[in-house]
Amino acid sequence: MSLRLRHSVSRMRFALAVLALLVLAGVPASAQDSLRSYVIAGDAIPDSLTGTPGDAARGRAIVANRSLGLCLLCHHAPIPEERFQGDLAPDLAGTGARWSEGQLRLRLVDASRLKADTIMPPYYRLDRLQRVAGNFAGKPILTASQIEDVVAYLASLK
Repeated sequence: MSLRLRHSVSRMRFALAVLALLVLAGVPASAQDSLRSYVIAGDAIPDSLTGTPGDAARGRAIVANRSLGLCLLCHHAPIPEERFQGDLAPDLAGTGARWSEGQLRLRLVDASRLKADTIMPPYYRLDRLQRVAGNFAGKPILTASQIEDVVAYLASLK
């Protein structure tokens, strides 16, 4: 096996292990009630989860934050000051040209609605999950406001 292939396999294993820690399970119904409701229309959630647009600068900070969303574990983003970005998932450059805000929102909320075997964790879902990290028990990985901020940032990447 080539060195490059071994490096990619190791990175993928690490990414999958971290993602597994993010997935929640056995969350009580009362916690599920805390999520804001939304409507899926085709391949998108057309309406903001908060009723207001997000802030792209805050969204960029969330994407770059290696403790919050862990986006750069799998994705590469046009954030040059962040080293060691992922290459397991689509490059985030140009996402605003490829997808609408509603399409981006659904991918963040629950990408498995579009691709059942995705490795992307559901950032705003509490049901049908298999493992729970203690600090995420009973709450989504990102809040509705944080989802909207990330949507605003990704939509700005034309």
